[in-house]
Amino acid sequence: MKSLFDSIKINSMISKNRFVRSATWENMTETGYMNEKLLSIYEELAKGEIGLILTGYANIVKEEQPNAGMFGIYDDSFIEGYKELCDKVHKYDSRIVLQMAYGGTKTTYNVGERIIFAPSNIPEKGTGTQGKEMTKDEIKYIVNAFAQGARRAKESGFDGVEIHGAHTYLINQFLSPYYNKREDEYGGSLDNRMRFLIEIYEEMRKVVGKDYPILLKLTSTDFFQGGLTFSETREICKKMEEIGIDAIELSGNLHGKGESLIGESFDEYKIQNEGYFSEFAKVVSKEIKIPVITVGGIKTFEATEDLLNNSNIEMFAISRPLLTEPDLIKRWKNGDKKKVKCIRCSKCRNKDGNYCILIKR
Repeated sequence: MKSLFDSIKINSMISKNRFVRSATWENMTETGYMNEKLLSIYEELAKGEIGLILTGYANIVKEEQPNAGMFGIYDDSFIEGYKELCDKVHKYDSRIVLQMAYGGTKTTYNVGERIIFAPSNIPEKGTGTQGKEMTKDEIKYIVNAFAQGARRAKESGFDGVEIHGAHTYLINQFLSPYYNKREDEYGGSLDNRMRFLIEIYEEMRKVVGKDYPILLKLTSTDFFQGGLTFSETREICKKMEEIGIDAIELSGNLHGKGESLIGESFDEYKIQNEGYFSEFAKVVSKEIKIPVITVGGIKTFEATEDLLNNSNIEMFAISRPLLTEPDLIKRWKNGDKKKVKCIRCSKCRNKDGNYCILIKR
């Protein structure tokens, strides 16, 4: 029987257990740089025995910030602050991976004050934000920005990087036939729609080397008619494994709506009460050999352990419950297996930072 407290290897990185703190937008830095409040949050998570911490996403170019309070990784001035962050996390034998993103039109922040890139002239469904269809030179610019962000992450001491290719951010939009209407080599067939993601990965790999972990976050399906389907996501996962990606995190694009959609089917697979997207992850984990991470809706130790032992899913990512209980994994490890205290009210997204309103700040 496999244990949730087994160590697990992702390329050269070894996580001491199978629990992941999924990338969480803290909204606690006005400049994009580390500060004492953020350092304290991450140190507390590491003390809480989480094996792998994924940071909130960092913007890769200065002019593109999808939300207020995001990390930055767009120039070398960020490296010193991140060194301190990584040192604090490593002190407790946790691993930390920097998530990087270009948000694109999945934003209402400072719209009209900046150019926002998109694959095609299609507004994002939720925000209505219109982007500029990218030229090939602009595509190269963003590909290079991801690569240089990975270089800075490695120099900072992060144990790896994660490419955010989910949640209708720019990479996801290139993958999606709804958003990508291009007629050049970046549009049309799935192979063409994957080209942007593949170029990003390959440039990153050139910069960081073959032994440095590069993870990828993908949307299981776009969850709407005409969008990316799960069958296409499965093909993307196989291709990315083939070219060298080290782990895949399968998510959704529901943003707090998971509880209301439990039991509903999308592309013939249901949203689950425990592990919303675990049915999708189960399928992919049978088709590829690299670690598959499921995220969303983890509520009990017993159900998570059951998922581990009745699928090929290797790791389990948690976000909101760790806002309520940063020491949740330590509690479970010490034998207190009660369910998470988080009630999934989604009231943790606040203008002055993301925090659980059920506990004292």
